[in-house]
Amino acid sequence: MMIHLYLLSVGIIAISTASIFIKLCDAPALIIATYRMMLASLMLLPYACQRKIWRSWSRNDIGWLSLSGLFLGLHFTFWIASLKYTSVASSVVLVTTNPIFVGIGSWFFLKERIGLNLIFGITLSVLGSGLISYGDMTISKEALIGDGLALLGAIAASGYLLVGRKMRRNQNLLSYIFPVYSTAGWLLIFLSIILQKSFFGYSSSTYLFLFLLALIPQLIGHTTFNWALKYLPASMIAVAILGEPIGSTILAYFILNEGLTLWKILGGISIFAGILIALAPHPVRFG
Repeated sequence: MMIHLYLLSVGIIAISTASIFIKLCDAPALIIATYRMMLASLMLLPYACQRKIWRSWSRNDIGWLSLSGLFLGLHFTFWIASLKYTSVASSVVLVTTNPIFVGIGSWFFLKERIGLNLIFGITLSVLGSGLISYGDMTISKEALIGDGLALLGAIAASGYLLVGRKMRRNQNLLSYIFPVYSTAGWLLIFLSIILQKSFFGYSSSTYLFLFLLALIPQLIGHTTFNWALKYLPASMIAVAILGEPIGSTILAYFILNEGLTLWKILGGISIFAGILIALAPHPVRFG
């Protein structure tokens, strides 16, 4: 169990950098999402070809892998767009409300029992998210658009985690993440072409941040959580991801000069406490 917690900590730190890299890019949201997924897929391609991972896929598997990639692509489309309208704190907090949807979905679709400690942890974490949002509501009317997009991103992320939990029971890590990341990437390319977004003409620093976005939060962060989905319930992974608002808010304070208010500090403490409670061993369960 301890190795799972250590690796989840690494994953939280890695995904916390995503919103910072996105804010520093001068490209449209859809292009940022597209580069993130396609670069990550290209980095995995040599290993996927070497191991011929497609041999382990059944026709049914391909359908589920495609669905997971669809959810992931939509998640990034909505969430990255939200960062163009609202602050890092509000966007990341709302997009990580997925434990609510994942907890219900895990019980309903995957028949996983829900521990009382997980319920309490989700409650504390969502309360912390609400505190951060409350202190960040007065930015502008545009922030409401960003909030709505972030919430749609949370719903899509919930679907991605639930399908991942189902598929990782029988699929090894590379056989799962490569088709999922690739499907998300091709979906985003298609949307970019349809909406006539340019793939070129951005600053050299933007391309550097796009590469770092694919490497750190995607290949290190998301892959860590996909690894953990084989061993831990999807609802528990969703709660662990709630650590992202804390890391992102701290990084935004130092790098982007976004204010660190009392509400954000109190919310961060509540989220952190919720994560510790949700991941505690020997939970009391019902269902």
